[in-house]
Amino acid sequence: MTTDPIADYLTRLRNAILARKKVVEVPASNLKKDITRILYDKGYILSWKTEEDGKQGIIKIALKYNPRTRENAIRELVRVSSPGLRKYAHAEDLPRVLNGLGVAIISTSKGVVTDKEARVLNVGGEVLCYVS
Repeated sequence: MTTDPIADYLTRLRNAILARKKVVEVPASNLKKDITRILYDKGYILSWKTEEDGKQGIIKIALKYNPRTRENAIRELVRVSSPGLRKYAHAEDLPRVLNGLGVAIISTSKGVVTDKEARVLNVGGEVLCYVS
């Protein structure tokens, strides 16, 4: 059992990218599904699906690479808030990643959203991670 499942999720993605894997499998949870949905919607991954394994399920993520340069769409994944030190931000203080080119994933009362969506909804929350 891991004490920080989101950090484990991001580390599995990072390791798969460094190993140039096409598909990575991570244990499923609703929060991880929401983060994966955001990564898919913003074009950082090719596709994803969930499979039942009799326990908690598995999320299979197809990573996205540039066919010419073989460079991954995800350059950096940074865990911001951790179980030992939670990072919260008000709606007016939400972080901008790479001057708006990256995405900050925020857990709000309206669900898990990007920093831009949180600004539109005018809600703050826990800053989970940065993706660029």
